[in-house]
Amino acid sequence: MLYSKSAEYAIQAMIYLAEKNSPKPTMVSEIAEAYAIPQQFLAKIAQILSKHQLLIAIRGRNGGVRLGRPANEIFLDQIVYVVDGPQQPEARCVIGLDKCSDEAPCPLHHKWKVIREDIRDMLVAENLETLAKRVIDKRKLMKEVGLAALVSD
Repeated sequence: MLYSKSAEYAIQAMIYLAEKNSPKPTMVSEIAEAYAIPQQFLAKIAQILSKHQLLIAIRGRNGGVRLGRPANEIFLDQIVYVVDGPQQPEARCVIGLDKCSDEAPCPLHHKWKVIREDIRDMLVAENLETLAKRVIDKRKLMKEVGLAALVSD
């Protein structure tokens, strides 16, 4: 799609930390368990995020990771950029053809281009603080409607 599975995991981990909103570090294993992410894979992603100051990694017995700056200052596009790199000048084709551009459009190019731009705009506009609040609200709503078994605390 627009970003990799690695970027998806990075976003999930960062939202988890924003939701937790603790100055104390959180173990990568805790985040991995909460989102069913392979721990070693998430550890590598955390290293990348740490290298770019989106996370702070603390070593030692009481170590772990925490957000590198306030959650309202970290936007989804920054996470995707750090993990996946810059967007390619030629967009990947939504139906898997080799190239897709205005000059050589695939059958869905004109519709997909608008959707892709809307998603990019959303990634630029959404910060971790807002998303964490929405996750908390969703969990509360799910508990209220009896879906508590599907909600992890």
